[in-house]
Amino acid sequence: MGCNVALRLALMAVAVIFLSLPGVARANASVFSARAGVAIGGYDAVAFFETGTAKPGRRGHAVMWKGVVWRFASARNQAQFEANPRAYAPAFGGYCAYAMSQGRLHDGNPQIWAIVDGELFLLNNRTVQHLWQEDTVQMIADGRAHWPAVLRK
Repeated sequence: MGCNVALRLALMAVAVIFLSLPGVARANASVFSARAGVAIGGYDAVAFFETGTAKPGRRGHAVMWKGVVWRFASARNQAQFEANPRAYAPAFGGYCAYAMSQGRLHDGNPQIWAIVDGELFLLNNRTVQHLWQEDTVQMIADGRAHWPAVLRK
């Protein structure tokens, strides 16, 4: 039991240091995290729900929504997104759900994700993924308390 507590404390310390690095919080951040104007690193938002995988999107299947480009693996997935983008767009704008629970902004990683109660959450790295999984419900609630006000910090 003592080893488990020590591991948890070590993981929390690493996460706090990581999230405190320069560039983590950005003034006037976009509602959706986007590298080079592309949401979710170019991954297909619908595929997470339909196939349970992080599938890269294609340039030929893209749509502009909320100021960023969303790419899809197929025309079918693009059409599904266009019909109801809020059903597929990640929570907290695609920013890391763990960081959001701490009141911070950090890009989400489309390779590290979870669907909870029909909502897509991205995380930044495996360390914070483990911390987030320990108390997902509370971290989502904490994240909602910070979202979207954290964008104005």
